[in-house]
Amino acid sequence: MIGLTTWKRNVWILSGCTFLVMSAMSMIMPFLPLYLRELGMTDPQEISLWAGVIFGANFLTAFIFSPFWGRMADRHGRKLMILRSGFGMAIVISLTGLAVGPISLLLLRLLNGVISGFIPAAIGLVSTNTPKQHTGYALGILQSGTVAGAIGGPLIGGLMSQAFGYRMIFFITGAFILLAALVVTFFVKESFTPVESQKEKTSTWSEFKHITSKKPVLSIYAVILMIQFAIMGVNPLLSLFVEELSPAANVSLYAGVVVSVTGFANFLTSAWLGKVSDKRGAHNTLVFSLLGVALFTIPQVFVTDIWQLIVLRFFVGLCLGGLLPAANTLIRMHAPKGMESRTYGFSNSAMYLGSMIGPVLGGWLVSIYGVRGLLLTTSVVLLCNVMMVKFKVMQPAEKTFRNQKHRQPNENTT
Repeated sequence: MIGLTTWKRNVWILSGCTFLVMSAMSMIMPFLPLYLRELGMTDPQEISLWAGVIFGANFLTAFIFSPFWGRMADRHGRKLMILRSGFGMAIVISLTGLAVGPISLLLLRLLNGVISGFIPAAIGLVSTNTPKQHTGYALGILQSGTVAGAIGGPLIGGLMSQAFGYRMIFFITGAFILLAALVVTFFVKESFTPVESQKEKTSTWSEFKHITSKKPVLSIYAVILMIQFAIMGVNPLLSLFVEELSPAANVSLYAGVVVSVTGFANFLTSAWLGKVSDKRGAHNTLVFSLLGVALFTIPQVFVTDIWQLIVLRFFVGLCLGGLLPAANTLIRMHAPKGMESRTYGFSNSAMYLGSMIGPVLGGWLVSIYGVRGLLLTTSVVLLCNVMMVKFKVMQPAEKTFRNQKHRQPNENTT
């Protein structure tokens, strides 16, 4: 069993590493449509479609490979999966700065998806090496590191893109991720005991059926998919909306501000909402956070000035802090013993599937109805997700939460 000091140290070190990784990734993701323009594309409709496809391509291969990496994590440890992803992404993303057109950019994004998963692997390590009664808090701290990176990354990326162009950002991104991988190598400690003999072989489908037979795991997967569909369908295309609302000379800077203000608000609430999850139940945090994101997304359809969008994105960010940490806490609560990483592997696949479908359909919707139509669609999806949590997740999650609360006093006295 991992010691009290060790799990807390892991949480803070991995929070710093996810900060580096997210800072690096968020330097480039908001500006993909503008990078395509630099690569020679000029038609706005074509740019929005390609931006959606290229952004989603990473998640297609990540969706396919995530269960495999989850199985490897259960057999060989979660730290190894963090290192695999960190060193691999450092190389591939650096190469992305050498892209010569949309096809080469698409192929590199597909390759990146195969070896991606730094942050999901960090979530798996923290959740399995943290006492269950502190999982929400630990994942909230980890989320704070992630969104803190989302605060600085777009601002730095916006300034650097104006000074040096978009290609340089990819090389800096690779260096940041390499640094994070090195920190994990030397400073993160994992308590890991393989629970499965190497001779035992099971199919991915049989593992999926076994894991989802325990309610409400399958419903949580569906919720995570819809969260990512709604969020990632909007994020990579926000720069086009900013372009519509702000002066052309400041598009990169304002796009960075819009993304960063959402991340700043998320950072403010993530750890606090994690504590609320530990005390009141992650299912309650999840349903109210989802409702908040939906209600603050609807007015964005009607904004007429960039400052209105910035204010509304701030309020969305306050609620975003309670979504994925709460969902991941619920996954940890209901994961079969010895199959925690595989349970997270399928959860990551659901996340990647939503992240893949979101940008593709988002780009298609924007090409027909504009960004306002996409925001309205996102609101409807989020409200449907609230209903999913209310009727499929709340009851079994409440029962499990109460049972664990009753066991904790006994565990603390042994």
